[in-house]
Amino acid sequence: MRSISLITLTVVTGLIAAVATPERASLCDATSPAGPNVDLYCFDLVPTADFVGATASVQLGRSMSPFGFAVAADGQPRYELDVLIDGLPDPAGPETAFTAWVTTPLLDPMVRLEDVKNGRHALGTVEFNKFIVLITAETDPVGSRPAGPIVLRGSSPSMAIQPHDLPTLLSTATSGRATDGGEEWVKPPMHAAVLGLPGLSWLAPDANPFLPPPSAAALPMSQPPIVVRLGDGDSLHLIAAPVLHSIGDRTFTMYGFNGQIPGPLVSVSRDATIVIGFENRLGLPTTVHWHGVRLDNAYDGVPGVTQDVVPPGGSFRYEIHFPDPGLFWYHPHHREDILQDLGLYGNIHVTADAMIPADRQEYLVLDDLLIADEGLVPFGHEAGTHALMGRFGNQFLINGEPDYALAVERNEVIRFLITNVSNTRVFNLGFDGAAIKVIGSDLGRFEHETWVPSVVIAPAERYVVDVQFDEPGPRFLVNVVQSLDHVTGSFFAEIDTLGRIDVAESVIDDDRTAEFRRLRNATDVIDELDRYRPHFDRPVDHELVLTLEADSLPFPLGPLLRFERSYFNPVEWSGTMPRMNWATTSNQVRWVLRDPATGKENMEIDWRFRRGDVVKLRLVNSRDALHAMQHPIHVHGQRMLVLSQNDTTNENLVWKDTLLIPAGGTAEVLLDLTNPGVWMVHCHIAEHLETGMKTTFTVE
Repeated sequence: MRSISLITLTVVTGLIAAVATPERASLCDATSPAGPNVDLYCFDLVPTADFVGATASVQLGRSMSPFGFAVAADGQPRYELDVLIDGLPDPAGPETAFTAWVTTPLLDPMVRLEDVKNGRHALGTVEFNKFIVLITAETDPVGSRPAGPIVLRGSSPSMAIQPHDLPTLLSTATSGRATDGGEEWVKPPMHAAVLGLPGLSWLAPDANPFLPPPSAAALPMSQPPIVVRLGDGDSLHLIAAPVLHSIGDRTFTMYGFNGQIPGPLVSVSRDATIVIGFENRLGLPTTVHWHGVRLDNAYDGVPGVTQDVVPPGGSFRYEIHFPDPGLFWYHPHHREDILQDLGLYGNIHVTADAMIPADRQEYLVLDDLLIADEGLVPFGHEAGTHALMGRFGNQFLINGEPDYALAVERNEVIRFLITNVSNTRVFNLGFDGAAIKVIGSDLGRFEHETWVPSVVIAPAERYVVDVQFDEPGPRFLVNVVQSLDHVTGSFFAEIDTLGRIDVAESVIDDDRTAEFRRLRNATDVIDELDRYRPHFDRPVDHELVLTLEADSLPFPLGPLLRFERSYFNPVEWSGTMPRMNWATTSNQVRWVLRDPATGKENMEIDWRFRRGDVVKLRLVNSRDALHAMQHPIHVHGQRMLVLSQNDTTNENLVWKDTLLIPAGGTAEVLLDLTNPGVWMVHCHIAEHLETGMKTTFTVE
């Protein structure tokens, strides 16, 4: 609590400054245990000299969103601001009011929020990376800019990011270490919009580089995925093998399932059971994990937990039952930082959901690949590279290709089933202004359909959206984010075109516009969730803290990382420090899941439950880590409801298996434990998993 002993009485433009009280409450002094980190999501307002008795604090609340983090279409973060004020004087007259404003560091645009009094107020939605909140004394009730004196002012936590000479000085101090270390490596290219630090060219991973070796026999060219429709009792032979894959005018040796990138699109009915005969023709051992499926534990594909790795030349029989409708996918679960990134992934669509039909269905598998002038940037052989922030690619791919194209008729409603298979990247996917309606996620439908400006999708998440194209001409599929230049302390927009959608002049015959404009409630989902609602407000059963341990980082990475800890972007949207990140390996970095009740970490945690238990879990993404960043947390073999994030109740539920938790943020989830076995929980940033960010729990 803040203690104020100064008492003043000053007349300023007809207003009397407040008499301070000894104790003042602040939203930034404490939050609930489920709440977000204070100094990333809260800030105090400072009184001006003529109003020293006034105090206020502003909390950056989570804006309602079906996604793990709320952003605008242009990638700006979206917050709901709450302010708690004390010590404001009484206005001099009935026409005078205290008004809250928000603006950027350039003081433009200036947005008028709400008139305020002492107490707590909701100020509305703010969409700025860096911003300033002002409270002024105004006589004009509709003025577009402040005209009266400033009473209180304060800066968002992101304003702590400032340009500084220290990073440059530290990096320059290393310039004499070596001429150009790691000569055997193909180095990742620098980010085109970010100035690289001098003197860091000697940095290289403490591992040998790995890429698929050249084959003595001619490899086949990869093919696009084939839809495989399987009924109950059907089987599929699935082969993982090297292929040649062309991206633009360049061809690389990569991996594919059945020669396809992505692998075969498996379409199956709910409650069907199929058999997959898997064959490994790679040079590396692997398994196949059936992501999100509540299948028999023996077939979950987790090395050392449910099965041994399948060696090169080996095989394994998977028997998979599909109890839930939804969009699922399959991928390796051994060195997935290599194998998944090189093309081993594919979708599974389990039908029998009662969604209102669209005109057409399209599958979008989002990915990125890291390419240098010399070719693919290698992976670490003995230890994973990019262990700190994960491997961001610089070539975007949809369905394995760099130039997605789709032709539609005017007013056609397209249902896009979207999966993010990238190692690290969170996408903010937009359709060039076309209306987007979210209807489903990982394991089925939302309670309520929702309009959204864009789709924020983390690694391993899936979303189902309907999009209508009502204007003829080209529309573009874009990823629009606000990236952070850590050296200059500034945000900048990155807009990447992922594909093109050509809308014809002709209107579709069966026009669904009226249906599309309706937002429906999924009454069957709401009814199903009713039996879980009594658990929503009960105490938390277990907690996991997400954090980082780093050892033996090469100088000057440690000091540089400590310097940037003044603020962590809730989501690291882009790889703006590619060389520094590339040089860190799983030998030096250990991402951690910690049970604070026992102090146990990662695979030492031993939670045990019984089938039918409903478990409430709190996830806390620690701001105190050396480099806190977002984590997409995946729960194997079960399903969960996201009850709240950053202490804000979720009013639109859907069954999930993967949840994005921003830096410094929290979430409370309800696990529906119906599936016996030993199951894994882990971060789905592939490089974080490779450092050990995983644990298991047992359902008996």
